[in-house]
Amino acid sequence: MSFKTLLAYQKAFELSMEVFELSKSFPKEETYSLTDQIRRSSRSICTNIAEAYRKREYKKHFISKLTDADSENSETQVWIDFSNSCNYINLELQQNLTNKSIEAGKLINFMISNPGKFGVKKL
Repeated sequence: MSFKTLLAYQKAFELSMEVFELSKSFPKEETYSLTDQIRRSSRSICTNIAEAYRKREYKKHFISKLTDADSENSETQVWIDFSNSCNYINLELQQNLTNKSIEAGKLINFMISNPGKFGVKKL
């Protein structure tokens, strides 16, 4: 099985691509701040899930990378809030993106709570 088949990865990837597309419209002065940060954190959700899956032989490593993914997911929510507060996105889009982030977070937390379902060996 590939990490790409994990629902958490798929949802996080979808969120990341949506963030990328919308951030193209952010003002030029945000290029090295909000635009860069929201793209980086949203992409890090996916990359940490992928790394966790590859480290699934070791429970502590698996959980550690997933908690990193969860942290990046929370950071992404903060950048989404800033995007709305700066009037770069409307409230409806903020809520939609936040809901997608919450959904990904629930899936990540399910993986953290149930590592055996993802091939992690009991030690």
